[in-house]
Amino acid sequence: MNKKIFISTGEVSGDLHGSLLAYALFNEAKKRSIDLEIYGLGGEKMQKEGVKILQDTTSISAIGIWESLPLIIPTIKIQRNFYKSLKKLLPSCLILIDYMGPNIKIGRKLKAQNYKIPIYYYIAPQEWAWRVGNNSTTDLINFSDKIFAIFKQEASFYKKRGGNVSWVGHPMIDLTKKLPNKKESRKILKLRANQYILLLMPASRYQELRYVLPTFMKTARRLQKKYPNLVVYIPSCRKIFEERFRKALNKYGIKGVVISQQDNSELKPYIYSLTKLALCKSGTVNMELALYEIPQIVGYRVSRVTAFIAKKNSKF
Repeated sequence: MNKKIFISTGEVSGDLHGSLLAYALFNEAKKRSIDLEIYGLGGEKMQKEGVKILQDTTSISAIGIWESLPLIIPTIKIQRNFYKSLKKLLPSCLILIDYMGPNIKIGRKLKAQNYKIPIYYYIAPQEWAWRVGNNSTTDLINFSDKIFAIFKQEASFYKKRGGNVSWVGHPMIDLTKKLPNKKESRKILKLRANQYILLLMPASRYQELRYVLPTFMKTARRLQKKYPNLVVYIPSCRKIFEERFRKALNKYGIKGVVISQQDNSELKPYIYSLTKLALCKSGTVNMELALYEIPQIVGYRVSRVTAFIAKKNSKF
C-alpha cells in the first residue's frame, strides 16, 4: 500500500514538531507495512527524518506587521509552488503545523476551491489564550477535518465552537529526560565547581537579532558583573546565527560560549543541568525549560511601528 502525506509548516519550532511527527508516522507506517512518502514545507530537521522538503520555510518567518513586509513576496512564491505540488502529488491528506498566517491562508483557499484532500491541523494557533472572551476564531473549524490539540484548553476552546478535536498532549513531554548530574556536566563543559550557567536563547528569527538580542546582552552583562561565576551559554538553533552571537559576546564584553547547531542536541542536557537562570524569547523553548523546572525570564521586542499598531488596536 502506498500513501503520500504533505506537511506544511515554518519557523524553527515548526520544523522540530514536523520532524517529530514524521518520525512517528514513518514508524507507524513500517509497522503496518505501508509504503509512506512525506513531502513538505519545512526545514533541516524534517529533512533528516526523511521528509522530501520542497521549500525551506524556516527562514521566512516573522512576528509583527512591519517585520513581515519583506517576506510577503517570498511567501507568495512559496505558496504558488505549494498549490502546484499539491495538484501534482495528490496526497492522502494535508497536515498543517502551527505557522499561523500562511497555513490559515492555505486552509481557507483549499476549502473555498473545494479540494478533495482531508486537512488536519496539528498545533493550532493559541487562540484559546489570546481570544479570551471572544467567540471568533481563525476559521480553523471551517476548513479543518480534524484538529489535534496539544493543550487541554486548546481542545476545549475548539470543541465548544463545534470543532472536531482530539487532545493529544504536548510533544515536548516525550522528549523530556532525566538530566545528568552536575559533577558530570561540569566535567563535560569544563566548568569549575563554583561556576553556573546563565542561558541565553534570544533568536530563531532574523528580526530577533535586531530587536531582542541587544537587550538580552545588556542584561547578561549586568548579571555577570554582579555574579562573576555566571558563564553565559548561547545554544544556536541556526548555523547562520552563530557568528552574530559570537560578535555580540565580544561587543558587550561578556564571558560566554556559543554552542553550535551541530553540538546543540548533544550538549543540551549538560547545559540544562547547570543552568541557574535562562533569558529567552517567547516560543517553544519556554515549555521545554518549564518541563525541566529551569527558572526563566521571557521577553520579546518588536519594531516601533508594530508596537504602535498593536497598542492602538489593543482592547486592554
